[in-house]
Amino acid sequence: MIEPLIYDLSSPEREGVKLPEVDVPQTAFPEGLTREDLPLPELSEIDVMRHFVHLSQFNHGVDTGFYPLGSCTMKYNPKINEDTARLPGFAFSHPLQDTETAQGNLALMYALQEWLGEIGGFAGVSLQPAAGAHGELAGILIIRAYHRDRGDDRRTKILVPDSAHGTNPATTTMSGMEVIEIASDERGNVDLNALRGHCDDCVAGLMLTNPNTLGLFEEHVAEVIELIHGCGGLVYGDGANMNALLGVVRPGDLGFDVLHYNLHKTFSTPHGGGGPGSGPVGVLKHLVDFLPEPIVDVIEEGNDEVPPLYGLVRPSKSIGRVKSFHGHFGIAVRAYTYMRIQGKSGLRAVADHAVLNANYLRTRLRDTYHVPYDRICMHEFVAEGWWEDAPQVHALDIAKRLMDFGIHPPTNYFPLVVREALMIEPTETESIEMLDAFTDAMIKIADEARRDPEILKTAPHNTAFGRLDEIKAARELVLCCRPGDSDPR
Repeated sequence: MIEPLIYDLSSPEREGVKLPEVDVPQTAFPEGLTREDLPLPELSEIDVMRHFVHLSQFNHGVDTGFYPLGSCTMKYNPKINEDTARLPGFAFSHPLQDTETAQGNLALMYALQEWLGEIGGFAGVSLQPAAGAHGELAGILIIRAYHRDRGDDRRTKILVPDSAHGTNPATTTMSGMEVIEIASDERGNVDLNALRGHCDDCVAGLMLTNPNTLGLFEEHVAEVIELIHGCGGLVYGDGANMNALLGVVRPGDLGFDVLHYNLHKTFSTPHGGGGPGSGPVGVLKHLVDFLPEPIVDVIEEGNDEVPPLYGLVRPSKSIGRVKSFHGHFGIAVRAYTYMRIQGKSGLRAVADHAVLNANYLRTRLRDTYHVPYDRICMHEFVAEGWWEDAPQVHALDIAKRLMDFGIHPPTNYFPLVVREALMIEPTETESIEMLDAFTDAMIKIADEARRDPEILKTAPHNTAFGRLDEIKAARELVLCCRPGDSDPR
């Protein structure tokens, strides 16, 4: 079935809304800014409503089904988060209004800074970065600024393990630093011998994802940090996988100098389709002066009768703004709500159940799918999506077939250190019944791969659209559709 385009539904003189009569003086537009004809579709309100609701039913989301997209933490977003983000005092405020009129907003931001600092073991936090990769960039810019402030300009190398997030090398390059890849050992840790070979006075820092993209906690994290600090470098922590550590371990206590959080992952804002996001950075005491501006601080202490007065301040050696205004405030409200409701014990339970769910899936699937690093994992694990006795089947085929069971595929082909990788993250929000349904589907797919591989090669079969030509879609982009454009179908 091909869904009709909105222009195909158009019928002359249908209208879905009547604009009110103009009640202000009309002003003519300058010549050249208007046109005689604007070929917009003509539809009634019910036509438009049914069309877009129908389209929405083609989508898969965490509210409609299991979403085990590894390294993305696609957990359920409690709807109270949305309610608080839509409170008028939050939703209708403006970043340019006087701070005296936005004290509630600033109080929330200040509390969130303090809570993130407590959760991670950091002395200061900035909410400026707009997403995880943006937080990475801010973190590396902080490290660069720290060394330059000390006159140590020769430190231009950033060490990046091969099990790191793929954005880490890009972040390093964007900051003007040199990427040095560090190999993993046979247990999925940073290879200490390889690391030692690169520790010299040109090292600015190390970007360490912990737990890493294999879902494994770095077994030698203390030694890794000691080696980097020993050669004068700093350690950046990729906190995208903080969901596994909440209430269990604080990266700052381990010696991480700077770390970004993904509010939209760990603290439950939905982020499919590339947004929205928020990537605050936390730092130890010696880096507080370099945080992105502005941060929220108490500028007048309160008392029993008068609340404190909050304001926006600039750290003395700040790397500057990394985003317009003050970060993604709506995501901050959602994260604050989630943290306030969970509390200390609730956040610890998040990590406990995320790790339990991932290990349950790993142990149920490891006899069917090879798990190359088969040890206790954290929030996710990586399996191989191929078999020697089914050589024509690949991870992509498994992912496409999984869609026929109403389940979103796991992350494919990442990390690169695992052949035909399937990175699976169930999060803490899924029930045992859902986990069993997923493993049953995966085991059935493995059987089909050997018995009738064509089922996988031509999947999906039960979705609104069949297998798409992803290479053609990437090379021949159709970003919009207007009358006269080529039909993107």
